[in-house]
Amino acid sequence: MRAGTLKKVLHNKDLQETLKKAGNKLVVVDFWAGWCGPCKVIDPVVQALAVDPGLQDKVVFVKVDVDEASEVAEAVGIECMPTFVFFKNGHKVDDMSGANGEKLKELIQKHI
Repeated sequence: MRAGTLKKVLHNKDLQETLKKAGNKLVVVDFWAGWCGPCKVIDPVVQALAVDPGLQDKVVFVKVDVDEASEVAEAVGIECMPTFVFFKNGHKVDDMSGANGEKLKELIQKHI
């Protein structure tokens, strides 16, 4: 799994495969919706982080459209958007809800 890109996930098995392939890299899963205003606000931050040279070998970014992949959102227990769920070595280590770019960056730095 190449870090530094945004991977779209539609099914639980795809998320599990992504987590497995990521190994010890941090996986940041962005649960979003096209109709969600705050999701649109934070999307440029997510896009920039995904191509940040300092994160290329450390973080894998995954986007889950809750309307297209409701089974994934339900399995993870997503109740609002945007919600970011952080995984390391296949295990959930943190999460955050809302469009706070600075908090997102802080949590990424905390877990890489």
